[in-house]
Amino acid sequence: MTLFIGIYGASGFGKEVMPLARQQYPTLAKENFVFIDDGQAGTALNGYPVLSYEDFVLADYSNKAVTIAIANSPVREKLANRLNQDNIQHLNIKASNTVILDEVEIGEGSLLCPFTCLTSNIKIGKFFHANIYSYVAHDCVIGDYVTFAPGVKCNGNIHIHDHAYIGTGAVIKQGTPDQPLVIGQGAIVGMGAVVTKSVPAGVTVVGNPARILEKK
Repeated sequence: MTLFIGIYGASGFGKEVMPLARQQYPTLAKENFVFIDDGQAGTALNGYPVLSYEDFVLADYSNKAVTIAIANSPVREKLANRLNQDNIQHLNIKASNTVILDEVEIGEGSLLCPFTCLTSNIKIGKFFHANIYSYVAHDCVIGDYVTFAPGVKCNGNIHIHDHAYIGTGAVIKQGTPDQPLVIGQGAIVGMGAVVTKSVPAGVTVVGNPARILEKK
């Protein structure tokens, strides 16, 4: 049964994800890969057609699968629910040079970009994105729809709750087994921030050391 694969999001990130999907399924023809994007349907991107979601669902393939290449986590959750309603398989995409060591659990719909490293004794929820050169060290627990931009350094004994966003080059100091450092639900850690203590839910932190960005 031939697989028909869609990359949801005809964007800059989508352009990076498409080659990873091709590498993961080397026996599939190029015609079996498309982008999905209602805003750009009917066009082409890097030689691949861009379909509307409806056209993807109606395509004459019985076996369809999608990876969501969209960093905005609420949008990612909405699209994941849409795919569930239509019984479309979620792909886990993993670059060939990803390093995964012992006792790592990761949920459906994950996207691990090149040079990602997950060490040992890690639990990660569904639809996790780890962009290039990011790592997660030992004994971390990561929730659903968490997003790592490029070059995130997530050290040991850190708990990151659902929908948190960790910006490019951010460093999160290690916690301890009895007192993990916590990044709260929906929190945003800014680019280059150095996080030395727990971050409350829903806030944005920036700087070195990271401090809460007050709303003006």
